[in-house]
Amino acid sequence: MPYVNIQVTREGVTREQKAALIAGVTELLSRVLDKSPALTHVVIDEVDPDNWGVGGLPVPEFRRRQS
Repeated sequence: MPYVNIQVTREGVTREQKAALIAGVTELLSRVLDKSPALTHVVIDEVDPDNWGVGGLPVPEFRRRQS
């Protein structure tokens, strides 16, 4: 039974986008690994940007330095 965890920053990912991610990942595992969609679990975690780091910085600070 596949379990996939997707983490994104909490910045306006819509319900429709999440549904598309779940459907797409499920279809990919079914097609590539022949896994049953009925047994495939996909969890989406939304993380506050202050709790996500890139390049040694919290995301908001990283973005400020990029602009």
